[in-house]
Amino acid sequence: MPAAKDPEIKQYPAVKSDPDVSPEAAPPVPRSRRKYFFFFWIVLPMLFAATAWVATSSNPLAQGIQELAGNKHDQAILDTPFSVTPHNFRYYKFTLPEGSTNVAIVGEFASAADSDNRKSESKGQPQETENGIELYVLSESAFAIWQTGYATNSVFESGRVSQGKVQADLPAGSGVYYLVFSNKFSAKTGKKVNADVVLRYKSWLPDWLRRMRSDS
Repeated sequence: MPAAKDPEIKQYPAVKSDPDVSPEAAPPVPRSRRKYFFFFWIVLPMLFAATAWVATSSNPLAQGIQELAGNKHDQAILDTPFSVTPHNFRYYKFTLPEGSTNVAIVGEFASAADSDNRKSESKGQPQETENGIELYVLSESAFAIWQTGYATNSVFESGRVSQGKVQADLPAGSGVYYLVFSNKFSAKTGKKVNADVVLRYKSWLPDWLRRMRSDS
C-alpha cells in the first residue's frame, strides 16, 4: 500500500506595511483649510473686539490710538435747557482752530411757549408761532449784520419751527461762529428751549459705533 503524501502547503509573499501609516486613520486636514479656520474664527473676532474697544473706550491708550487714526471726539456747544424772552434772541459762540477740516455742526432742538406768558398771546396764533423758534448758524461777520436787522448769508437756518435738527458742514480753516436762537418775531411770548448741539469731526468710525461710544 503506497505511503500517504503530506498535504501541500502553499506560501504567499508577505505584505509589507508602513508603520507610520494606519489604514484606518482619517486623511490629514490641508494646511490651507487650517489657516482659513484660524483666521476667520480666531483672528477676525479678536480684531473686531480690539477695534470696538479702541473706538468706544475712554481709556487714555484707546483715545491716543483714536487721535493717531485721525478721529476726534465730538465737542459740545450746547446741551442744557434755556429760555428766550419775547422779541429777543440768545446765542452761543464757538471757534474752530487753525487747520480744521471735515467739521460739521450736528444736533436737535425743541421749543415751547413759556407757561408764564402763554395766555398773553392771541388765541388765534398758529402753533408754530406760539411754540416756535428760529435757529441760525452764522459766521462772525454774518452775525454782526444779522443783529442790525439786515438779511445775510447763513451756514444753517431752520425757519420758524417748534422742533428740528441741525446738520451743516462748516468751512475748512479757523473761524468764529454763532449758534443763534431767535424769538424776535414774537412780541409777547417767551420760549423754553431744549437743545443738544455738537461739533462733529468726520471720521472712519461708523455712526452706530459713535453712538455706542457716546452712550457708554
